[in-house]
Amino acid sequence: MRPGTTGQGLCVSRESKKVSLSFIQDGNLDALGSTADDGGVNFALYSAHAEKIELCLFDEEGHETARLPLPGRTGDVWYGYVSGLRPGQVYGYRVHGPHDPANGRFFNSENVLMDPYAREVAPGFKSRVGEILPPLDLCGRPRTSWHDTVIYEAHIRGMTMMMPGIPDDIRGTCTAFADDGVIDHLKKLGVTAVEFLPVQAFADEPHLKEKGLTNYWGYNTASYFALHPRYGSRDDFRKMAEKLHAAGIEVILDVVYNHTAEGGPGGPTMSFRGIDNENYYRLSPHDRSYYADYSGCGNTLDTNKPQVRRLVIDSLRYWVETMGVDGFRFDLAAALGRDGQGDFQRDHPLFKEISADPVLSCVKLIAEPWDCGGRGYQLGNFPAGWHEWNDRFRDNTRAFWRGDYGLVARKADRLSGSSLEFGHKSPHPAVSINFITAHDGFTLHDTVSYESKHNEANREDNRDGHGHNLSCNYGAEGETENSSIRALRERQKRNMISSLIFSQGTPMLLAGDEFGNGQN
Repeated sequence: MRPGTTGQGLCVSRESKKVSLSFIQDGNLDALGSTADDGGVNFALYSAHAEKIELCLFDEEGHETARLPLPGRTGDVWYGYVSGLRPGQVYGYRVHGPHDPANGRFFNSENVLMDPYAREVAPGFKSRVGEILPPLDLCGRPRTSWHDTVIYEAHIRGMTMMMPGIPDDIRGTCTAFADDGVIDHLKKLGVTAVEFLPVQAFADEPHLKEKGLTNYWGYNTASYFALHPRYGSRDDFRKMAEKLHAAGIEVILDVVYNHTAEGGPGGPTMSFRGIDNENYYRLSPHDRSYYADYSGCGNTLDTNKPQVRRLVIDSLRYWVETMGVDGFRFDLAAALGRDGQGDFQRDHPLFKEISADPVLSCVKLIAEPWDCGGRGYQLGNFPAGWHEWNDRFRDNTRAFWRGDYGLVARKADRLSGSSLEFGHKSPHPAVSINFITAHDGFTLHDTVSYESKHNEANREDNRDGHGHNLSCNYGAEGETENSSIRALRERQKRNMISSLIFSQGTPMLLAGDEFGNGQN
């Protein structure tokens, strides 16, 4: 037993209906989340405004078997240690405090909340105690220079569901992506880094559930430490990363720290909102029961708060040191750099802390340099060390090959590294991440096959998604048997890919464009 003040909570056995006492002790406040050792599990949770926090334990069927008040509190961290618990234990928190929406507080002890630092997610978005995994070797990784980097943006499931040669029982998983056939394909293309679409555990948005749909892309993060269960186990991801490294290929993650899956005021309370809403989220200055929404998804994490910055830094370091990741692409990164007044600051404390971190300062950092709020377009304005998605390269290249008038000078600048946007920032053109297509919008095949989008499958009357695709169908909307049109389309694909490969900057290829994948 560890020394410390002993607390107690009610433990109920559903099978015997007998009531016994389960004891919890003061634990360690330094390691947030759940940390297992040989004797038990330490739990620690941040909440500045809670009045009481109960640790809830569950069996594998989801039945609550114990409710234990956390006995320790130092500053804003609550903690406790339970002897005898093992990795695999499912848990959550009931957080007590005032329900005062006018002041941005939404405490409700009826909600069982997920641990923001949970390493694994259980069904119903509960938390699961994970095994302690040893850190992976940081020295034996490819460390490809930016000047030699070729990025391949891929979705783990999308890449492996129909690829020939992969066993059916592993399709859609990290294990499938580590298949020799996948890696051989990447090496033949000359890829040096795979940029995975989000793999951190995410949730289906309520409006999708209402339509009987699910979230495929993953840009609705619920947990910043847990791998989405669809893709396999943490060990599966680590083995995939090690196999890619052995092939000379780096692993980059697309990460969504701008908002969470809890959405706006009408969204589900899963974790952050019920734990300490006013410290995790940016609140509207006009009505603290609402959120300042720079993400277009209902809420925005408040990176001006030290605890949120710690969450981001701890999460990033975990994925680098424990999971084998070599870099990150930050979704809607401008939202991360907004100050308390909502203005973007290239010297924002979060960017400074990442640059000062001995681990994170050595990995690849890529910004999607805009968000969905006013004054959110910040291409070329991120600090030194950050590379940026260059949407102007995409737009100018598509429009030039489509035959739009007056683009020769702009195309010349794109070919030579986009000095108009990045010349003041770096003498090295690799800072520009050049791309023709990405997960947003049309694939390359669709760019030369459709004049406008046809997104009826999402059941929103073709209203979702932007219509600014700078595309051309060359005489027929969609697929055609006309040989002349098909030949022209193939030539235009090669023109655009050639522009991407031969331009100064870091090229990024969308998975599937190399063989004409279309989304209709």
